[in-house]
Amino acid sequence: MLCLSLYVSVLDQSPAEFQYFESDGLPSELKSIFSLSVLIPSQEFSTYRTWRQKIVKAGDKDQDGQLDFEEFVHYLRDHEKKLRLVFRSLDKKNDGRIDAQEIMQSLRDLGVNISEQQAEKILKSMDKNGTMTIDWNEWRDYHLLHPAENIPEIILYWKHSTIFDVGENLIVPDEFTVEEKQTGMWWRHLVAGGGAGAVSRTCTAPLDRLKVLMQVHASRNNNMSILGGFTHMIREGGFRSLWRGNGINVIKIAPESAIKFMAYEQIKRLIGSDQEILGIRERLVAGSLAGVIAQSSIYPMEVLKTRMALRKTGQYNGMVDCGKKMLMKEGMSAFYKGYIPNMLGIIPYAGIDLAVYETLKNAWLNRYATSSADPGVFVLLACGTISSTCGQLASYPLALVRTRMQAQASVEGAPQMSMSKLFKQIIQTEGAFGLYRGLAPNFMKVIPAVSISYVVYENLKLTLGVTSR
Repeated sequence: MLCLSLYVSVLDQSPAEFQYFESDGLPSELKSIFSLSVLIPSQEFSTYRTWRQKIVKAGDKDQDGQLDFEEFVHYLRDHEKKLRLVFRSLDKKNDGRIDAQEIMQSLRDLGVNISEQQAEKILKSMDKNGTMTIDWNEWRDYHLLHPAENIPEIILYWKHSTIFDVGENLIVPDEFTVEEKQTGMWWRHLVAGGGAGAVSRTCTAPLDRLKVLMQVHASRNNNMSILGGFTHMIREGGFRSLWRGNGINVIKIAPESAIKFMAYEQIKRLIGSDQEILGIRERLVAGSLAGVIAQSSIYPMEVLKTRMALRKTGQYNGMVDCGKKMLMKEGMSAFYKGYIPNMLGIIPYAGIDLAVYETLKNAWLNRYATSSADPGVFVLLACGTISSTCGQLASYPLALVRTRMQAQASVEGAPQMSMSKLFKQIIQTEGAFGLYRGLAPNFMKVIPAVSISYVVYENLKLTLGVTSR
């Protein structure tokens, strides 16, 4: 077994081995090397330790706390490709060099404004030959062993944005740059996203109500079809009845988005991240916790939405009347029925959603990204739609049980069952297929919801003066 050892000498102390790369066979040009000494001043020792931790985290595939030689080579290749994509994205003139104006323009596109003097200072830190431009070799040599795993140019192109509103409430919150937070641009993004969600949900409300009806009333004995469901709703309450429950579904967007965003920002600080944009694990933890907090805060509105969607003509005079009658007849606990399956559904939804999104993103980067890190609108929409759909598919049984628990008191003769009993009853009487009642209309609304959200979001951004990222 051959190994390449890295020794670090700290002033006034004996050299100590901190990291090594093992392999069954090293390249021939390295076989004569027995140890590599690196002199690091004591005041920079903490910087080295941080560098070491980050590079091991980025490249350690088998999670053993060390980098073997193959892992190190894989990390360098992967990181170099990302650096090349960023370099080409910064190289606006396509001349193989980056100058101060190109740096200023690229940062301006990301919402960060710097002066020409600041841009030149950035150039000087990487410029080896004094030309005040950076070629590919200078860029690579400066950044290759710097584990910048969240390179802003790539990450901001690939943010899993809240504009992909498919009428669900479990999406991971958006992230904003420091510049956007300081200038107040973040709230304009939230307002634009909220407006897009309101229009999108209103346009797809008939499909959403049909989904709820099928989740609660469909069974083996009452195999409600899509056409039959629409016919039933129109006969019972007219064309306007297709939008029952949509009002409160739109109203709850604003408080939920605000609470989720504030909770997400606080949780990011609590988990000790020193990075502006989180990695996938940190995003999953922070996003899931923020979702739990936001859903807990507005959950009574979720129950009201279900009851309003299921109501018969003349049963309630509006949301307030529905809430009053529920409180008088069933007590405060009625507003939290289905709470547990709803909270449990956040983890598989967010986890699958993020995992699929990251997988699709990396697949596109590895296969198609040759000259730019910008995937384009259609790739973003496709990735967001597919990942959200997979997330919904994973959490759908919990969503169905939640809806049935919310609706139990409104269905005549329905027993008041717990989550586990409902699961057992559905599987015994309807089989595993019963856990996916209403899935068809739910998936039918995904593509129009995402498309409408995007179009409205882009137009609202222009109206509110939101600069492009």
